[in-house]
Amino acid sequence: MKTIAKLGVVALLLIAVLFSCKKAESLNEEAMANTQSSDSISSSAAVERKGETQKFIRTADLKFKVKNVAKSTYTIENTVNTFGGYVTYTNLQSTVNERIETKISQDSILETTKYAVENNITIRVPNTQLDTVIKTIAKQIDFLDYRVIKADDVSLKLLSNQYAQKRSGFIERRIEKAIDEKGKKINDIIDAETNLASQKEQNDNQKIENLSLQDQVSFSTLTLVLYQRDSIKREIVANEKDKYSFQPNMGLQIVDALKGGWYILQETIVFLIQLWWLFVLSSIGFFVYRKYFKNKT
Repeated sequence: MKTIAKLGVVALLLIAVLFSCKKAESLNEEAMANTQSSDSISSSAAVERKGETQKFIRTADLKFKVKNVAKSTYTIENTVNTFGGYVTYTNLQSTVNERIETKISQDSILETTKYAVENNITIRVPNTQLDTVIKTIAKQIDFLDYRVIKADDVSLKLLSNQYAQKRSGFIERRIEKAIDEKGKKINDIIDAETNLASQKEQNDNQKIENLSLQDQVSFSTLTLVLYQRDSIKREIVANEKDKYSFQPNMGLQIVDALKGGWYILQETIVFLIQLWWLFVLSSIGFFVYRKYFKNKT
């Protein structure tokens, strides 16, 4: 008995050890998968470093499969807010791929709907936080379709706009000075004012373009397409197409028919009684006809 008990204890210990090893192995595989997902979409492309004069507009486009689109959407939105970004567009929708109706009883139908859930999201995040946000989003990925990260160097464009803005300001000041000095000739003043307005408009456009570029440099644009495995919804609904399914059985219909016939008979008898005067007049007419006209004939 003692030997059997010892063997039982040893067997239990071996099973516990094997289960622990298997669980640890599965956890390691899951951790490796998450790490690979994070590494597969993260990027340090064109990250601005302190002291560098180059300016990059960074954008990222990702499409990936998740377990649940709605839950992943909420998680991503919270992540964006945490890192100082904001959501500019989100379109969560379901697309019905197939709808099947199966009659399960006389008055009921099993409606099976196969549908796909997808969400298109556009977010803006600080340029310095783009890689961190992407790595955080990677935790939601079940399958990655594609990842595209672009970095456009706009340093020279910004510098060109700054010099053009300075030139426009200098010309603007010269025109204003010329208008003040030649304030006697109407035609000259009109032409100068027109040139001044055109120059100011050009200067304003360059300022706006520079501000737009600075905004795109400061905040990167991230476009996401989330989808999940096609879902199936089953629901029992009333069979509205088969009107005969809602009629009573034959016995009840016969009873209703007898009642209806009896009511019709009653109404007919009452109607005939209401015509008593017609029978009286007909009888009198027939009597007169028999007594006078038929004898003469």
